Amino acid sequence: MEEAGGARPRVLVVGAGLAGLGAAQRLCGSRALPHVRLLEATSRAGGRVCSQQYGSEVVEMGAHWIHGPSQANPVFRLASEYGLLPEEALSEENQQVEVDGHPNLPAVFYSSAGRVLSPELVEEAQTLFATLLDRSREFLHAPPAPVPSVGEYLRTEIARQLEQRRGDADAKRLTLAVLNTCFKLECCVSGTHSMDLVALGPFGEYTMLPGLDCTFPGGYGGLPDCLLRSLPEGSVMFHKPVRAVRWGGSYQEEGHEGRPFPVQVECEDGERFLADHVVVTVPLGFLKEHHETFLHPPLPPRKADAVRRLGFGTNNKIFLEFEQPFWPADCQLIEAVWEDESPLAEAETDLQAGWFRKLVVFVVLQPPERYGHVLCGFLAGKESEYMETLSDAEVLRVLTDVIRRLTGDPGLAPPKKVLRSQWHSAPYTRGSYSYVAVGSSGDDIDALAQPLPEDAADPRPLQVLFAGEATHRTFYSTTHGALLSGWREADRLLGLYDPSESHQHKPRL
Repeated sequence: MEEAGGARPRVLVVGAGLAGLGAAQRLCGSRALPHVRLLEATSRAGGRVCSQQYGSEVVEMGAHWIHGPSQANPVFRLASEYGLLPEEALSEENQQVEVDGHPNLPAVFYSSAGRVLSPELVEEAQTLFATLLDRSREFLHAPPAPVPSVGEYLRTEIARQLEQRRGDADAKRLTLAVLNTCFKLECCVSGTHSMDLVALGPFGEYTMLPGLDCTFPGGYGGLPDCLLRSLPEGSVMFHKPVRAVRWGGSYQEEGHEGRPFPVQVECEDGERFLADHVVVTVPLGFLKEHHETFLHPPLPPRKADAVRRLGFGTNNKIFLEFEQPFWPADCQLIEAVWEDESPLAEAETDLQAGWFRKLVVFVVLQPPERYGHVLCGFLAGKESEYMETLSDAEVLRVLTDVIRRLTGDPGLAPPKKVLRSQWHSAPYTRGSYSYVAVGSSGDDIDALAQPLPEDAADPRPLQVLFAGEATHRTFYSTTHGALLSGWREADRLLGLYDPSESHQHKPRL
């Protein structure tokens, strides 16, 4: 299929994250769609993949691991073909390991009483939490879920099971404290403020791939860099934030009497671009804030409701560099347990007084020969957003006090350096990644992914297409979900103009 008069169709891609880069690369490799331009609001490609120089090494401010690095994961396959992964990550054995979304690392649990908790007690509590979390995924195709949220279900089951247990009251109190840490960690995994916000019924629809989670030795940013280099020179424009996407119109280029275009994209600097199709890959957080003014005509009610109902939370990182480690040499994971907390009690709501209590897990960057003694802490939810409002000096002061309390060492030397992400403050992101919130379902994800116009009989179909992790029903919140969604929308267009290329196109490496 070719446009009347021999003119080739024009495609604009908004956003140079993995979804946008994946869509652009797939389209640029097509004979039918040679006119592709990508507009990126910031100065770099990658979106929520953001590798940053840290001394002589690179740290990940955004996406950290390839979750489920196996042949079913397109990010893993591309990274392998680009030569970005270490040999051990490519082994058949590693690709078959099931980790259920959590890297299994040697860990130490410090408590707010300044002691190291018994590994046996911790393991028992973690096993209970993991078992109940697995059960919470079983309501997908079952009768209506007994309660609205994952959090409520977990708390109900924890209370029921612990009530049946006899034994030491102190052990039960510590078990509840460890379980509370598990809740906070799961908030980081799910990208939410509270598991009470995560819908129970659809929870099992999220799909975890096999493979031992791995990282990029040279930085995750190597992947978007490779994708960027594969695109035609001049096809990507940086510092081009889009103000509005106008569709369903008839726009002509000034000074030309050529054919009209149904889509006009206006950038914040006033420059306008005309196209037959635009692939919108902006994060759900941005859409939540701007969808009423970003698209003209505005989103149809079903899509607007999906934007409002789906969840989008903040998960930030705080890197702390120490002169000397306070953790054991073989430790790769540090978790904090606040002994006065329980998932069955009311949570602290004073962010100023207790934001740091949500920071319960630190990964020890490996290997220390490269990184020195650096911890990467994960902090989710409203506490994470509040942390963004503080100065580096205040964050450093508070966390020094916290670590001294956890270790029971009031003289512990403070970290010599702090670095942190601030995803909620990022104007074109406004958070980290999506989840299926109470009141929403996978149907909302599908509605978000539905192109405009909605009428399949419209003579000018696929004017506005939508991609990004929040549009993938089973891999939302992941880089592989983002990449697959970009390929999906590219294939929609390829199917419109050249069905022989759709679903068969191999990205140019």
